[in-house]
Amino acid sequence: MSEQASSARKPLTLHRLREMHAAGEKIAMLTCYDASFARVLDTAGVDCLLVGDSLGMVLQGLGSTVPVTLQDMAYHTACVARGNRGAWVVGDLPFGSYQESKEQALRSATVLMQAGAHMVKLEGGGWTAETVRFLVQRGIPVCGHLGLTPQSVHALGGYRIQGRDEDSAALLRQHARELQDAGASMLVLELLPAALGAEVTAALQIPVIGIGAGVQCSGQVLVLHDMLGLTSGRLPRFVRNFMPDSDSIEAAVRRYVGAVKEQSFPGPEHGY
Repeated sequence: MSEQASSARKPLTLHRLREMHAAGEKIAMLTCYDASFARVLDTAGVDCLLVGDSLGMVLQGLGSTVPVTLQDMAYHTACVARGNRGAWVVGDLPFGSYQESKEQALRSATVLMQAGAHMVKLEGGGWTAETVRFLVQRGIPVCGHLGLTPQSVHALGGYRIQGRDEDSAALLRQHARELQDAGASMLVLELLPAALGAEVTAALQIPVIGIGAGVQCSGQVLVLHDMLGLTSGRLPRFVRNFMPDSDSIEAAVRRYVGAVKEQSFPGPEHGY
């Protein structure tokens, strides 16, 4: 997509995302943390920009997302919003900013929405459904996040595949339904068996964005620095580096968007 085409495309709305989902068009999402990359990703046709609390690990050099603050998230959300023209911006509610009460979640979500987010994302199931309902009733679009929830990495015993046994899979299916029924407009599934990702996606009426959850999800998300080959060390199996054979970052992002749309990514080698 050229810059002229990007500037001409209408800004994505929640209604448009629902239309894409209903039509079976895959949704391409990437994390984004600043204005410069927001311009590149928007120009390349990325549908959704996730201002992820992954910035703690990617930008700040932290060992997990747990120390990331609401002020950190508001700063980076504002940066992304200033660089973006047409993509849908999702801001992560960081650890400790919504667990205390529904009212705390509303205050925190208000900070991110005022910084430029179009939607907020929170992790976990069960107790979160009540919080989602509270936010949605007050005009804040919400994205849920199930499976591997990085803010709970210590409780989960590390970065491990979720939903492998029937009891945990059944609980995940239940939590997904509860989040949808509470009014969540989107759901992220992370690090699940592909079969379970497909099952949850088919059972829901909202878009399900996968990261290590199989190609049958309604769309895909990756950490930007992972898909550009900028992350050192051992990467999860679900990551693909799109920089080889690309002559620019923008070209690599376009390749990612195209691969998601045509369902050539993720392949079987990226699944569990």
